[in-house]
Amino acid sequence: MEDELKMESQNLDQDQGPFVADESSQQPLCQEAPSPKLSVTELSRELDSKSELIDDKEFDIPQVDTPPTLESILNETDDEEEPFVLEDPSLLNIDNIDTHSYDTSSVASSDSGDRTHLKRKKKLRDSFSIHGSVIRLSLLKGISAQIVSAAAKVDAGLPTAIAASSLIAVGTSHGLALIFDPNQALRLCLGSTAVGAQYGAISALSINNDCSRLLCGFAKGQITMWDLASGKLLRSITDAHPPGTAILHIKFTDDPTLAICNDSGGSVFELSFRRVMGVRTCESRCLFSGSKGEVCCIEPLHAKAELRDHPITQYSLLAMASLTKILVIGLKPSLKVWMTFPYGRMDPSSVPLLAWYFVAVQTSVNPVLAFCRGDVVHFLLVKRDESGAIHVTKQKQLHLHYDLINFTWINSRTVVLLDSVEKLHVIDRQTQEELETVEISEVQLVYNSSHFKSLATGGNVSQALALVGEKACYQSISNCGGQIFYLGTKSVHVMTLRSWRERIDHLLKQDCLNEALALAWSFHEGKAKAVVGLSGDEQKRKAVVADRMVEILIHFADRTMKKCPDQGKIQVMEQHFQDMVPVIVDYCLLLQRMDLLFSQMYDKMSENSVAKGVFLECLEPYILSDKLMGITAQIMKDLLLHFQDKNLMANMEACIVHMDITSLDIQQVVLMCWENRLYDAMIYVYNSGMNDYITPMEKLFKVIAHPLSAGKSLSDEQVIMGNKLLVYISCCLAGRAYPLGNIPEDLVPLVKNQVFEFLIRLHSAEAPTDEEVYPYVRTLLHFDTREFLNVLALTFEDFKNDKQAVEYQQRIVDILLKVMVENSDFTPSQVGCLFTFLARQLAKPNNTLFVNRTLFDQVLEFLCSPDDDSRHSERQQVLLELLQAGGIVQFEENRLIQMAEKAEFYQICEFMYEREHRYDKIIDCYLRDPLRKEEVFTYIHNILSIPGYNTEEKQSVWQKAMKHIEELLSVSPFKAADLISVHFSAQIEQIIQNLQDQCLLFQFLRSLLDPREGVNQELLQLSPFVTEQFIELLCRYDPDQVLETLQFLESYRLEEAIQITQKYQLHEASSYLLEKKGDIHGAFLVMLEWLQSKLLTLTCEDESSIEFPSLKDIEDSLAKTIALCQRNSHKLNQPQREALWFPLLEAMMSPQKLSSSTALCHYSEFLKSLTMQVLNNMAAFLALPLILQKILQDPVYGRGKLGEIQGLVLGMLDSFNYEQTLLETTTNLLNHDLHWSLRNLKASVTRGLNPKQDYCCICLQQYKRRQETADQIIVFSCGHLYHSLCLLSKECGTEKDGQMRWTCFKCNASNKGGKLSGTCLEMKKGTPVSLAQTNSEAILDPQQAQAFDQLCRLYRGTSRLALLTELSRDRGGEKHGPFHISQGDSALNSVFQNETFQLHLTPPPLVED
Repeated sequence: MEDELKMESQNLDQDQGPFVADESSQQPLCQEAPSPKLSVTELSRELDSKSELIDDKEFDIPQVDTPPTLESILNETDDEEEPFVLEDPSLLNIDNIDTHSYDTSSVASSDSGDRTHLKRKKKLRDSFSIHGSVIRLSLLKGISAQIVSAAAKVDAGLPTAIAASSLIAVGTSHGLALIFDPNQALRLCLGSTAVGAQYGAISALSINNDCSRLLCGFAKGQITMWDLASGKLLRSITDAHPPGTAILHIKFTDDPTLAICNDSGGSVFELSFRRVMGVRTCESRCLFSGSKGEVCCIEPLHAKAELRDHPITQYSLLAMASLTKILVIGLKPSLKVWMTFPYGRMDPSSVPLLAWYFVAVQTSVNPVLAFCRGDVVHFLLVKRDESGAIHVTKQKQLHLHYDLINFTWINSRTVVLLDSVEKLHVIDRQTQEELETVEISEVQLVYNSSHFKSLATGGNVSQALALVGEKACYQSISNCGGQIFYLGTKSVHVMTLRSWRERIDHLLKQDCLNEALALAWSFHEGKAKAVVGLSGDEQKRKAVVADRMVEILIHFADRTMKKCPDQGKIQVMEQHFQDMVPVIVDYCLLLQRMDLLFSQMYDKMSENSVAKGVFLECLEPYILSDKLMGITAQIMKDLLLHFQDKNLMANMEACIVHMDITSLDIQQVVLMCWENRLYDAMIYVYNSGMNDYITPMEKLFKVIAHPLSAGKSLSDEQVIMGNKLLVYISCCLAGRAYPLGNIPEDLVPLVKNQVFEFLIRLHSAEAPTDEEVYPYVRTLLHFDTREFLNVLALTFEDFKNDKQAVEYQQRIVDILLKVMVENSDFTPSQVGCLFTFLARQLAKPNNTLFVNRTLFDQVLEFLCSPDDDSRHSERQQVLLELLQAGGIVQFEENRLIQMAEKAEFYQICEFMYEREHRYDKIIDCYLRDPLRKEEVFTYIHNILSIPGYNTEEKQSVWQKAMKHIEELLSVSPFKAADLISVHFSAQIEQIIQNLQDQCLLFQFLRSLLDPREGVNQELLQLSPFVTEQFIELLCRYDPDQVLETLQFLESYRLEEAIQITQKYQLHEASSYLLEKKGDIHGAFLVMLEWLQSKLLTLTCEDESSIEFPSLKDIEDSLAKTIALCQRNSHKLNQPQREALWFPLLEAMMSPQKLSSSTALCHYSEFLKSLTMQVLNNMAAFLALPLILQKILQDPVYGRGKLGEIQGLVLGMLDSFNYEQTLLETTTNLLNHDLHWSLRNLKASVTRGLNPKQDYCCICLQQYKRRQETADQIIVFSCGHLYHSLCLLSKECGTEKDGQMRWTCFKCNASNKGGKLSGTCLEMKKGTPVSLAQTNSEAILDPQQAQAFDQLCRLYRGTSRLALLTELSRDRGGEKHGPFHISQGDSALNSVFQNETFQLHLTPPPLVED
């Protein structure tokens, strides 16, 4: 078979050549330490230098040592986007392959035969991510073609398993093992289809460390060992494990004589290979039985050659994953379990995964075991301590959002995961960041489902293992030397990490220059993940990356200029350069390559004026942040010219003050700054360029001095210049540079002296003959006195007390006094500012200044001058500031008080009195000050309330306030009343007697007594006389408010109040008071008299005196009278009601008797409507016959025909009919409602009872247990069942009136101390059952009555029985109609007359069935 396959390969070699190890078309595989052809180093370099082989078109990319140029990379087409085409399309014909091979194909790749599927992009990635493309997935075209060829021409079957080391072994479904060398040439074909027919498909492969032996596991359970050097079969093992189970895994350990196998029964066996007397033997030992839990994944710990001496390798550790837990065991020196770890709950279809890797943790290197099942990866650090024990430590978990089917370490920091939808995820283990995602469905991954189901031996496996096998692909993925091999149904792919250069170049191919630079910078800063190919110390690595970035930047600049749009709007071109140029500038500055930026880059940008402008503008933020210092003179000059051309003056000024301008033409820059009003820049140029600190001040003074001396107002620009001048002087005197930074230390004393000398110059340079002395000080004082003096004050703070400093201070003070005191141009505020400044300086403990005290007296005279009333508040405020600043010591206090009182400076007086503790005098200051009068109340309250003042001081203030109480009342009656109620409550009556102004007294009493004003009434204890006096004043000054106020007032005598209101003829108020007194009839007579007086106006013959508003008054008066009668009728008996209503009716009918009056003709209808209102309202309280009799007796209606009173009678009858219908309907509703409620209650009470159990709740025995005649069965509505004797033993039954009353024992016990909830049943003696018998009587039994009372309480309304009883009583009497009220006091107890009576017609709550 091997010879046949080799012959076939030679034939193919002549036709297509896919098996030939041609350098241009073959992909080298993995590192091979012992291989004679390639060393490890050479193989790695070869692997890194080759491109991805997924197309016919090949690119000859040089090795890493001679990296390609950017032009060659960018001009290449992206081979990753092109379809995968095999050299020989006929090789895809697999019709002759048997059908059972298909169960190894990928479910996710079922559309693999579709050409459009082959053209699909294989990567689902974000090309612009910060990491770029981290991995390269390449097709091994030689191996893939030969696998397909072998399947087609020698019936090898589909591939089923792969193992990679220095060689690659591929097992097939017909029992063949194809061995390929690193150049993809077929080296060996092991086995035959005849053996395959006997043993089944190869289900597992393993190559030992030195690549000399191959173990093959078969689907029917056999194991073979081959010599990879000679191709000989060394062992054929058939009894290593129970027959009828497939080999799922077979693994060599680091000991070449020891291997591990795992079968589809879930058992694990150790295979020991021996050679005794020239005979090769194999001993098998069971490590784990499938009966204890099926193992479906095993992984021995392999150590690289340099780690073979690691102390943990002597244990020969093996990790095993069953369907429920993870085990770590040691095979040497003796079998021992070191760890078990249960999974917990998870998806039963998830695949258990195991992977070892040696990881450097802190200072030592130890193995880490990664295991997962589902979407969580656990990392376990395995260590050996000094005693030889193994310790396992849990590390940080990795939580994912997808289900894993493969986990592979690619290095100690990077892992590659494969999820159940065939997507690769590259993860950085430490940060758990996902670096890249790649879809590999085009691989058509082989799955091991048939072996897990053991189809070749009859499928005798558990359902759990078969379910896991649906996603199992253990034998389809193999890793070696940082490469991962993926076995597909027709191909083999290899995945490797790209080198750092490849990752950058990959982005450059896709024209992603920005992303390529960002990725390169992350390499430079050491922040990139999954870095390959960067070695050496940090400086060397940075230098290598920096050189590569410079190449990219130069190309970036060339590309920016070449791809500039030639046509279209200038905005399009600007946008193009604004997108590109800042990137170049940023990275040049990050790399600190100023030479590159200002030579090559600037020269390239200068070819285009727009690009040049954008380049210069990009420099601005770096200049402003002081990150760009070494700018060449040419670029500085171009930058300033560009800003000037663009009219970006503010930007130019901001840049100038951050630049070293010594290399520029300073005069030209100064001229430009002055012309464009860039004063900050001009000052900076003079200071830093020429060390000249005086000339800028001279220039600025010239601008503002003239308008100030002429008394003109300054423009906004001149104000800005003046402010800049003040700040500049302040900076110079404080040793700071303007506008930022500090003056060199050696220049600070010199600059201070120069500035002082400049300020105190007697005359300016080129001064006119009429210039006043000290022009600079004078100008600054005129411009802003306060701020200039603040600058001087700050400077004096910084001065040391040396002789020169003291002389300067004294000299400047003398000049200030000379300029301001001898000149009348300055306002009081300005003069006050100066002396406040002086007072502060003189008040300092280390003061050395001398100021003539006479000057302070002159200032006092100036500020208090009574002949000048202008700026009064300003003068006072200035003097107050002067005193508060310490100037008080400069004045004689008595003279100061006299001057202040004369000038009406009451705040000054207050300040002085406060110092002398004469608080009573301060009250005068407040009262005389029109602006602060109302503050006197707060002041008095604080003095009298707040602790800190002695008794004498409080007494003097109290007496002063009493003396001025009338004046305080005139300021604010309410605030005065509030103050008096708190502090003068005992003197209120005395204050009232002393008040002569009655109007003021009225306002005071209203504020004091009316609760609506807010004064606390609880503090007042006044005699009723005071309240009555207030009522009288209220009647006099505000009669409309009397009635409303009386309703709130308290503590007045009714008789006196009635006399007062009657005196002022306030009928409504009098009526209210009489009603409150209880004299209902008297109150009614007052209202009746008031109404009759208004009705008299209608009898006047003079029509002109009758106005329409009087009709409204009559209607309102009548409404108030009717309301009085209605309020009180239910309290009165029948004669008393008639005494109210009939006079009112007579009063309304009497004007109608004067029918001859012409005036009444217009108002007869109006009067009749008012009469009808009276009749309708009185009908509710008087019997209808009485009302009709009264009407018919009246002369107006008694004479003439019936038609005259027809309308009146019909109106009364309509009201009667309406109310009668309403009453009958209500009665029917109540009857129906009561019937419904009682029916439901009766049904609930008399229903049958359903016991919850068939035993007694006390003795817990069956209710049929006893046969005593005296024993009964008691069932309660709660469902509990008892024997009567048991209840009696628990004292739950009492006899009353010949009946037994039972209480539920359990319910009563659970609610003990609370409301009794047990159901009680009454029984007659001798009754055989516990159900209460229903009486035929109409009365409710006690239980129903209890339930009905409970219903009424829930309902919260008047009892329906009470309503019906009263209705039947009223209707059952004499037939007087619904309005008949029986004589006597029984009406007083009527439920209908209750003010809170409400008719609730909502149904009662339902009783539970």
